[in-house]
Amino acid sequence: MEAGGLETWPDLGAWRGVLLTGAVAALGSVLLTVLQVVVFSVHRPLGTVAEFFELMRVDPVLGLVSLDLLYSLNNVLVALVYLALVVLLWSRARSAAAVAGALVVLGMAAYLASNPAVEMLLLAREHGTAPAADRPALQAAGEVLLASWRGTAFLTYYLLSGVALLLVVAALLRTRVLGRAVAWWALAAGVLMLVPSTFGTVGLVMSIASLLPWWVMCVLVAVRLRGLAVAGPSWR
Repeated sequence: MEAGGLETWPDLGAWRGVLLTGAVAALGSVLLTVLQVVVFSVHRPLGTVAEFFELMRVDPVLGLVSLDLLYSLNNVLVALVYLALVVLLWSRARSAAAVAGALVVLGMAAYLASNPAVEMLLLAREHGTAPAADRPALQAAGEVLLASWRGTAFLTYYLLSGVALLLVVAALLRTRVLGRAVAWWALAAGVLMLVPSTFGTVGLVMSIASLLPWWVMCVLVAVRLRGLAVAGPSWR
C-alpha cells in the first residue's frame, strides 16, 4: 500500500464494519447507476406532468424509476461510501474530512427531501379518479413538484457533492491512504460534476461523462476498503 506510517493511525479495527459497508455501498452505487442508465436508454426521459401521470398509472415502478427513485437509493449508498472515507482520512486530513462529510450530508438531505417520486405517484392515482373539474389543480400540484425537484435543492445537492468530492481528492492525494489511482479517478469525476445536469446539453453531457470515472473510482475504493477491513490487526 502506498500510504506510509499507518502505525500512527488510530485503531481502525473498531471501524471494520464501516469500511466493509463502504465497500459494499461503492459496488452498489455502480450497479444502481448502471441500471439507471439502462432504464433511461430504453425509456426516454419524460418532460411533462401529463406524461408522468400516465406512466405512473400504466407502470408505477417505471414511473418511480423515471423520477430518480434509484438515484435516491444511490445517494444513500454514496453517503455510506463517504462515511468510510471520512473514517480513513480523519487522523491525517481532519479538516478536509469534516467539511466534505458536512457538505455531503447537506447535499444528500436537500436532494432526498426534494425528490417527488412518491408524491407524483399519489397525485397520479388521485388525478385518475378525480372529477374533471379537480384535475387541473392536481396537475398544477404536479408542476410544482417537478419545478422543486429540478430547482434550488437539486442545484445545491449537485454543487455540494462536487465540492465534497474535490475535498476528498485533495486529502487522498496528500495522504495516499487509498493510492493515487483512486484520487485521480475521483478528481475526474469531481471536475465533471461541477456543472449540474440541468444546465442544458453541456450539463447533461458532463453528468453522463462523470459516470465512467465514478464507476472506476467506486470499484477501486471497494477493493481498497475491503483490503483494509480484512487486514485488521496489521493496522496497529
